[in-house]
Amino acid sequence: MSRPGFLLSAWPWRSAAYLLTGAVTGAVALVGMVTAAAVCGALALVLVGLPLLVMVALGGIPVAWVERRRLRLIARDPVSGRHRVPAAPGLWAWLTTRLREQATWRELGYTLLFAALLWPVDALAITVALFFPLSMAAAPLLMATVGDGHEAKVLKQWTVTTWPAAFAVAVLGLLLTGLGAYALGVTAGARAGLTRLLIASREGELGARVVELARSRVRLVDAFEAERRRIERDLHDGAQQRLVALTMALGLARLDAPPGPLADQLAKAHEEAGKALAELRELIRGVHPKVLTDYGLQAAVADAADRCVVPVDVDLALPGRPPQAVESAAYFVVCEALANVARHSGAGRARVSGGHRGGRLVLEVHDDGRGGADPSAGSGLTGLADRVSVLDGRLALTSPPGGPTLLRVEFPCELTRAADPCA
Repeated sequence: MSRPGFLLSAWPWRSAAYLLTGAVTGAVALVGMVTAAAVCGALALVLVGLPLLVMVALGGIPVAWVERRRLRLIARDPVSGRHRVPAAPGLWAWLTTRLREQATWRELGYTLLFAALLWPVDALAITVALFFPLSMAAAPLLMATVGDGHEAKVLKQWTVTTWPAAFAVAVLGLLLTGLGAYALGVTAGARAGLTRLLIASREGELGARVVELARSRVRLVDAFEAERRRIERDLHDGAQQRLVALTMALGLARLDAPPGPLADQLAKAHEEAGKALAELRELIRGVHPKVLTDYGLQAAVADAADRCVVPVDVDLALPGRPPQAVESAAYFVVCEALANVARHSGAGRARVSGGHRGGRLVLEVHDDGRGGADPSAGSGLTGLADRVSVLDGRLALTSPPGGPTLLRVEFPCELTRAADPCA
């Protein structure tokens, strides 16, 4: 409303429409509530009206439904008002669920307040801020039509008999219309705020926010995984290929060079290039291993087990491939667990097992080490647990002193496509 273009925008008319429909809806609600209460009171003498009182108690539900849709005239954000779903089908289950809900009684209270007090406020605001100024602005028109060019009644209170006076009243009416537009905006905003406070479902709005946060976290994870794959692809197809070519060139130069200081320097350079290539391959594997992208989780876990310094048995059977985010998170959980086994456990053997059952991907990493693993001691499991939780998964660690240690992770997912055969 503080913007200069407010008067030229649609908001004054939307505010007027909100208040005008509020006056009409409130009057209808008042007539309906009074009629229903009178009928129920009269029929209560023969015990027929008592069940109808339940319908009066539920009368706030349709009124609140209308109010939530009227709020769209001036509120940018939708208002949530979802009721609980009955536990069983049928009218009785629906009635008992509604009568036990706090939202039903809050909507009934708003309906009584709306029918008794709020709609007259809407009507008064429309009359004073819009109809009165427009009536004054129409003084010349009234004088030319109804008054035959001789006189015009302004607000049915005083008579204008000259054209200069009629135009002066019209100019004053236009000025008051502009001020009334701001008054309508303020009144409609206050009314909408009160309505939202009384009938908006706090649980529904909180649930909607939680859902949006969960979706945003999933989008961030997907974007992060896509970026990891892009970096892995760029390193694999770019820097790694250049290092391979450099290593081969140095090897050929080393073979052609005669014995002496130059051959020694070429040999040293060839060796350093080989080390750099090995480190780059390890880096690529840590960013996002190509075997995971090409062959899936089962092959990637087997590759990680082969590279572990502790002997690892793998018993993982997947008839398909999980979503990419789940597949990547599960792989890095296994890699971190095997790294911890190699560094801290003192185990002689480890085992990775799991599969997909009951709509969940389950992985377990077991070792026969000394146990006593503490996630808060910088083992990296805390970060993995956060990553697992983003995907609605669960990570559990059992590691009593003396061992053994068992890490279990679960992801709710479905296998989306057939697993590629391992080479």
